Amino acid sequence: MQWRWLIFTVAALWLPSVQPLQESTLEKSLLQREQMVRKYLKKLKKEEGAIKLVGGRGDFEGNVEIFHSGRWGGICDDEWDSSEAKVICRQLGFPGFVKATHSGHFGMAKRKFWMDNLFCGGKEKEISQCHFDGWGHNDCEPSEAAGVICKQEVEPTSTAKPVPEVFKPKKVRLHQELDVRLVGGRVPSEGRVEVRLGQDGLWGTICGDGWSLLQGNVVCRQLELGFANDAVQTDFFGGANVSEVLLSGTECYGNESSLDECFHHEIGWKSGCSERGNHVAAVTCVEKMADLAFDHVEMEQSMHLEDRLMYLLQCAMEENCVASQAYDIQRDNPNWHLETRRLLKFTARVLNTGTADFRPHIPKHLWEWHLCHMHYHSMEVFATFDIYNAAGRKVAEGHKASFCLEDNQCLPGTEPKYACANYGDQGISVNCADIYRYNIDCQWVDISELEFGQYTLKVAINPEFKVPEMSFDNNAATCELTYTETYARAYNCQMERP
Repeated sequence: MQWRWLIFTVAALWLPSVQPLQESTLEKSLLQREQMVRKYLKKLKKEEGAIKLVGGRGDFEGNVEIFHSGRWGGICDDEWDSSEAKVICRQLGFPGFVKATHSGHFGMAKRKFWMDNLFCGGKEKEISQCHFDGWGHNDCEPSEAAGVICKQEVEPTSTAKPVPEVFKPKKVRLHQELDVRLVGGRVPSEGRVEVRLGQDGLWGTICGDGWSLLQGNVVCRQLELGFANDAVQTDFFGGANVSEVLLSGTECYGNESSLDECFHHEIGWKSGCSERGNHVAAVTCVEKMADLAFDHVEMEQSMHLEDRLMYLLQCAMEENCVASQAYDIQRDNPNWHLETRRLLKFTARVLNTGTADFRPHIPKHLWEWHLCHMHYHSMEVFATFDIYNAAGRKVAEGHKASFCLEDNQCLPGTEPKYACANYGDQGISVNCADIYRYNIDCQWVDISELEFGQYTLKVAINPEFKVPEMSFDNNAATCELTYTETYARAYNCQMERP
């Protein structure tokens, strides 16, 4: 032990005096290693709130997964944008983000979704500090995985071997007649979608990637079966083990008269669906369907400004109905409840002009009770309110969870059917309107940090196309917005799709 102590003492006295340059190099190396360890420590230790990116070409991109209650889970892409991508890349130690991705850009979600309807200000240190619907609360499909592409710390040099990119085939119209049929259903109006080119061609299935109500509506219209009530990716009606995959990447606007007018990958492109027999496009058609129409005139006439104490906004803040700066004030200012927020308020009147009732797509037993407002939520996002500047960048936003869907006002001769009181059924009857008046919580956009000037306001109903309708082309209104110190006015509104 004495010899060991002597050697250690001599080394300690000798090293600093003869190796100053090596010490500096060593400190730099240790600092770099410390930064690297700090970057990945939380991810490797699987601590609560840890995140990782999966499915990408490297650790800088992929679908986002978060660790909660001892399990990894995905994040849904509802309301997923640059603010959330900025937080993710910062948490992982990257210098910035390149892009926020949607719709399972890096593959289908392989785990349950832990987070949905995220709302970040962009300054949060971790994604778990953002506002969301609660752990595990979601209504998302595996195809709705959120992801990011982060800026890499070291730019590749010209001598470095390039990272191979995933080949994305060009989408084109087929320019030839495409026959369509439904197969494997219990009734003629449902089944997996099969197509063929020419009378002598072989029937084949359609890859389910990106398959939605927009494509389903085209199929039902072409077969004269009405409207799509559901468009799913499933092997319930038989899969690729029954028929070869003929088409992939199908992309429709929704108003086409036949499927051959839509865009597809070129015939013969072998997508990943050829290896997954359960990932087949299917549809169920019905003769009658709801059709919502937003009343922009009511919005224009009711629009006004209100400065409101944050003390009176506590319930709305639980619903993420104010700008992110309000939560910073609540955290940092002990007298936050005396601060005010400027709200752009208006009435949203939505009329069902279709031939069937509009009903929530979530079953009643899965509706979520919100204690603050003392009501059930039957849809996570029923409406969105977005304000854009002249450059097209979103500068303020609001959203409306479905506090309740009910018949507030009906045309003469129509009896109201839906009411939210006492856990009643929710919906909007044909020829009835659901009205969110300007005096209801969250029927506004928080514009406290917005500068005076000219903007564009877009209000969208059923913005995620989750509930089927005849058409989505009358679900949104895009208006010019003038904002001054004393008033705000919306005008020149144009009806369009979300």
